[in-house]
Amino acid sequence: MAEFTFELNDDQKQVRDWLHGFAKDVIRPAASEWDEREETPWPVIQEAAKVGIYSLDFYAQAFFDPTGLGIPMAMEELFWGDAGIALSIVGTGLAAVGVLANGTEEQIGTWIPQMYGTPDDVKVAAFCSSEPDAGSDVAAMRTRAVYDGATDEWVLNGTKTWATNGGIANVHVVVAVVDPELGSKGHASFIVPPATPGLSQGQKFKKHGIRASHTAEVVLEDVRVPGHCLLGGKEKLDERLARAREKAAKGADRVKNAAMATFEASRPAVGAMAVGTARAAYEVALDYARTRVQFGRPIIDNQGVAFQLADMRTQIDAARLLVWRASWMATTGKPFTSAEGSMSKLYASEVAKKVTAQAVQILGGNGFTREYPVERMHRDSAIYTIFEGTSEVQRLVIARTLSGMPIR
Repeated sequence: MAEFTFELNDDQKQVRDWLHGFAKDVIRPAASEWDEREETPWPVIQEAAKVGIYSLDFYAQAFFDPTGLGIPMAMEELFWGDAGIALSIVGTGLAAVGVLANGTEEQIGTWIPQMYGTPDDVKVAAFCSSEPDAGSDVAAMRTRAVYDGATDEWVLNGTKTWATNGGIANVHVVVAVVDPELGSKGHASFIVPPATPGLSQGQKFKKHGIRASHTAEVVLEDVRVPGHCLLGGKEKLDERLARAREKAAKGADRVKNAAMATFEASRPAVGAMAVGTARAAYEVALDYARTRVQFGRPIIDNQGVAFQLADMRTQIDAARLLVWRASWMATTGKPFTSAEGSMSKLYASEVAKKVTAQAVQILGGNGFTREYPVERMHRDSAIYTIFEGTSEVQRLVIARTLSGMPIR
């Protein structure tokens, strides 16, 4: 078991510096353009693929880092570059995590490579869980998957929303209800292969932030997928449903569903994204405060500004440590007995909103214009307290874990 340390090893430092260089030289110069265009930055994704960042191999190496710091380190550096473009680069990872968390070895080997494509023909993937009436309330999900034993196919019907890469993805991972009587316990995940009839893109959302990342509805109308596209396989699903029915009859504790397993695995990574954005805004504010002269001296000479920067840096470092702890615990098999994954996502996302707002304030009128990046960073930061579980949901998860009570 890897020992916990605050010091990155030489290999990790080399990867961090490589990612930082890509974020500085490729992502940042393109950030404003793609934010304005509100389109997927395919050229930047292709550049990431050519150098090996957008690839199965890179994410596998980061994911299997024995210290657990590979993924959060990568997320922080890429999102330091720009949140919208970075999310376009890493958005496929959520679908990949869905397959890793719930799929068989054969499914992992078959579908994850198709999510990324090749450097000459890049592809993306989408994880589809949220619905118009079922965001944080996954038990309210209505998308149905019905098994057709005659053809060994699952038939999917419903509408998903807020799907990153939804509709433009090569591979969609869809969470659907297979047993409505079991509520959130009766869910399963399915692969929808490329060009499957019946899947279409619905509304594409025009967003407040992360505008370079494609977000849309995914409409499923009699989508038929082969039986082998059920993640984990039917035998495993039947066993899980049987256990859930037995526990439900006994009034036992709830069973984890497919969507929540994916979110639990990815929450510290979202926290790392938030840390990257917060750090970027802090650095802009710090540089500005050192060079902006008012009343004959740099504004950082004023306690009102200097103390803000001190608090910003302290909060960013604290958020990073919570993320690193949760990532290390997950990798080394230590259970989240106090909802440490949710803690890391909650705190880091709230810090990102606060720090980016303070950065805008420190820059004053300049911070409110698009001539400076903190305006964009502030807009981008709002998403961290919303997606993959709102801050309110994170607090609920933490409170329930600590108390053991069904807090509502």
